[in-house]
Amino acid sequence: MAARVYVTRPVFDQAVEGLKRAAQVAINSEERVLSKNELISHLREADGALTLLTDIIDRQVLEACPRLKAVANFAVGFNNVDIEAATQLGVIVTNTPGVLTETTADFAWTLLMAAARRVVEADTFARAGKFKAWGPKMFLGYDIYAKTLGLIGLGRIGQAVARRASGFNMKVLSYDAEPIPERVVEELHVTRVSLDELLRTSDFISLHVPLLAETRHLLNDRTFAMMKPTCVVVNTSRGPVVDEKALVRALKSGKIAAAGLDVFEREPEIEPELFDLNSVVIAPHIASASHETRLKMCMMAAENLLAVLKGNRPPNFVNPEVWDRRRV
Repeated sequence: MAARVYVTRPVFDQAVEGLKRAAQVAINSEERVLSKNELISHLREADGALTLLTDIIDRQVLEACPRLKAVANFAVGFNNVDIEAATQLGVIVTNTPGVLTETTADFAWTLLMAAARRVVEADTFARAGKFKAWGPKMFLGYDIYAKTLGLIGLGRIGQAVARRASGFNMKVLSYDAEPIPERVVEELHVTRVSLDELLRTSDFISLHVPLLAETRHLLNDRTFAMMKPTCVVVNTSRGPVVDEKALVRALKSGKIAAAGLDVFEREPEIEPELFDLNSVVIAPHIASASHETRLKMCMMAAENLLAVLKGNRPPNFVNPEVWDRRRV
């Protein structure tokens, strides 16, 4: 009997066709996040699930779906899945690392430059028919070339952002709680500093950390107060890394100059006061949204899921101990 797979949102046809060659596939055809009860209803009879970051796969869901063997997350992150519960219950969890590195790094730079040079604000001004004549003080922003870029997190994406900084002749500082190989630091011409020093001396700060207990609200009233008043902050990592109310206070009081945000603390809800600030560039979680990258992510998630259903080791594990336990 063919395995059963449930896909929680509409995804790319190529991935679905690949799944259909090996399994019975059902798909949520609506562009909306399913409720917990709906998830349980659909996953109860499924052997595998292809999920998104917006799907909360917690212990209650997992325990209600004892047939479930694998959760293939269409994302690098996996904070939407209770990994401890999945591991205890023998459910393999996979993700899609690596493939979106360069695309996300591109977008971090997009936000950085748009915020620094007030692109969105100027675009709105021009579209409203307000551009009547060039003026020497109109929409003054901040230079990027030869400035100091601080990277909080120097994993794959942080490293890709650092590589791009060389074209702007920037000094690059980094802080990472995890050890980074010396060869990587030397190759990227990055200077490792304490978090406090990075906050005090950077002209631009870009966040590239996972969401952990110690990174939640990493940027808060105290840390914003340490930054330069001309600093531009960019977040393409996870929304709760930034205390959004503290960010509003920092922008309104002039403690920092601008921000570029692709992720939000209570996503998809966005702090309402951010909409009133011209100094913020807001994007709806699209850092990896290129045609090429999103298709690659989807195909990777499908390949991970198919491997498990066929009894093979999936290419991208989050909890490999489940597989190791099965092979004992």
